Amino acid sequence: MGQQQLLLIVLGVIIVGIAIAVGISMFKSNAQTSNRDQLINDLNNLAAKAEQYFRKPVAMAGGGQSFAGFHIAPVDSSNGNGEYTVSNNVATAPSAFSGITNYGGNAGGDNATPPSVTDTVLYIAGWGTEVGNDGSHKVQVYVTVTSNNIVAHVVN
Repeated sequence: MGQQQLLLIVLGVIIVGIAIAVGISMFKSNAQTSNRDQLINDLNNLAAKAEQYFRKPVAMAGGGQSFAGFHIAPVDSSNGNGEYTVSNNVATAPSAFSGITNYGGNAGGDNATPPSVTDTVLYIAGWGTEVGNDGSHKVQVYVTVTSNNIVAHVVN
């Protein structure tokens, strides 16, 4: 073989290697985004159940305008998308919330004060199965549920 042919073979191998690396990177990014979207969807469904509980009278096994006593059923606490937990105070919530320090969900962290404890605000957190943006922890999302509002916050 001539030098020109060897050079073309080496160049071809390099291009194929780069294409494979880019493909793997794109696959991981898509898996992460997909898992985050699935978590948000599941959290919205759980938040709808919480609002239903909030609106239902105590006589009908509801909260009577309070989230106090709301819990996630064991069947809803985990699925193929991740695991979920609930609290009425992010600052004193179960250890599952310990990774959440940026309560506003913004990168600047200007809303780093934990929300106050009330019976009219509920937090539901979810942890995915894919590695998140930081490259070491799982995808994390939580929703803030009030009597008439659901807001999702991406943590990782």
